[in-house]
Amino acid sequence: MARKAVLIGCNYPRTKIELRGCVNDVRRMHACLIERYGFSDDHITVLIDTDHSCIQPTGKNIRSAIKKMVQSAEPGDVLFIHYSGHGSRLPAETGEADDTGYDECIVPCDMNLIIDEDFREFVKEVPRGCMITIVADSCHSGGLIRGAKEQIGDSVHTKVQEQGHHHHEDSSSGFGFRSFLLQKMEQEIESRGIHIPSAFRHRRRRHHEEEDDDEDEGRDLEDGTVKSRSLPLSTLIEILKQKTGKDDIDVGKLRLTLFDIFKEDASPKVKKFIKFVFNKLQHHGGEREEQEGGLLEMVGSLALKFLKHKLNENEEYADPAMETHVANNQEVYAGARRDSVVDGGILISGCQSDQQSADASPPGNPGQAYGAFSNAIQSIIQETHAQLTNQELVLKARNLLQSQGFAQEPGLYCSDHHLHRTFVC
Repeated sequence: MARKAVLIGCNYPRTKIELRGCVNDVRRMHACLIERYGFSDDHITVLIDTDHSCIQPTGKNIRSAIKKMVQSAEPGDVLFIHYSGHGSRLPAETGEADDTGYDECIVPCDMNLIIDEDFREFVKEVPRGCMITIVADSCHSGGLIRGAKEQIGDSVHTKVQEQGHHHHEDSSSGFGFRSFLLQKMEQEIESRGIHIPSAFRHRRRRHHEEEDDDEDEGRDLEDGTVKSRSLPLSTLIEILKQKTGKDDIDVGKLRLTLFDIFKEDASPKVKKFIKFVFNKLQHHGGEREEQEGGLLEMVGSLALKFLKHKLNENEEYADPAMETHVANNQEVYAGARRDSVVDGGILISGCQSDQQSADASPPGNPGQAYGAFSNAIQSIIQETHAQLTNQELVLKARNLLQSQGFAQEPGLYCSDHHLHRTFVC
C-alpha cells in the first residue's frame, strides 16, 4: 500500500489578490503527513508559487500532478490532495434557458481555472479499492466533487434553492451573476441598440446578496487581519483583461477567454464549452447573434460572436477543443449534475459553497499567516493524536472555527461508508 499526496498552495505574490497563509498551510500539511500519517517525502508533490525552485501551481501543472498520482494508484493506495488558495465560480454562459447554475472553481496562480467537473473526473479515475481525500481550504469549495453525497453542510440544499428561483425577477440568482451582468453591461448593450426588457433591469440588492461584486481588501479583527479566499467575478475579469490586453471581456466571454489564453491546457469543461458553441455556430449560422430576447440569449450571443470572430481569423482556432467528447448539452451547462453519484472520493471543504474561507494573519506577524480551516485541522490532529474520523474532524473544525470567531462552516462530502473512516488513512 502506497500513500501519495499532491499539496497546492497559491499565495499569488505581488498581485492584487495576494494571500499570505496558503503556502504555510501546505508546508504544515507536508510535515503532518510525514510525521503523523507515514507518508514518504518521495510520494508528496508540492506546488507553491512563492519559490521559483518549486513546481509552480499553474492550471496545467496542478492537473498534471493530480493525473500522475491517480494514474499511478493501485487498489489499497491512499491518495490525498490539499488545496489552499482562492476559489471562484463561473456563471452560465451558453445562453440556453436550462443552463441556470454556476461552476465552482479553484484558482491556480496563472488563472487557468480548474472546475468542479474536473475534480469529479479525477475521482472517477481512481481505481476501485483506492481512497482519495481532498481538503479544499478556499471559498466556494463545497461541492468541488460534483455528485458526492453531502454528509455535513447545506450547500446542496442552498444550490437547488438558488437554481429553482433563477428565473424569478426578484431573485439574485447565481450569487451575483445577474446583478453583476446588468451593472457592468447594461449601458454597453443598450448603446448597441439592443433593448433590455424591464423584467431584467438591474434592481438594487442588499449588500450580502451581491458578495461577488465586492472587493475584499481585508478586515481587522482582534486576532489580526483576515482576508477572504474568494476571487470575485469582477476581479477575475479585471485580471483576464490585464493578461490579454483586451477591454471587452465580460460575462458571456469568460470560458472563451480562458480557452483563448490556455488553448489545449484549459479545463476540459472549458473545451467542451468551446465545442458546444462551435457546433451551435455551425448548425445555426450565428442566427442567435441578432436576437434581442432575454438576458440568457444576450449572454449566449456574446459567445457566438467571440468564436465567430476567432474562426474568421483562424479556421483551426477551435481544433484543441474539437476532440473533447460531449455526450449531451447538460455536460456543458454550469451547475450540479444529478445523473450519478461519485463514490470513491472524500471532499472536506473549508466552507459551504456560498460562504467564504478566511486567510488570517496574526497581529504583527504576517509571516505566520494561515488558512483558518487548515489551521483548525492541524490543531485538531495534534489534540487527537491523528486518531479521528472524517466526520469527527469536520464537526470539531466547525466548533473550533466558531469559537475563534470565524463564520465559515466546513463541509463533508462522501459516501456513507467513508463517513466514519479515519481521516487520511
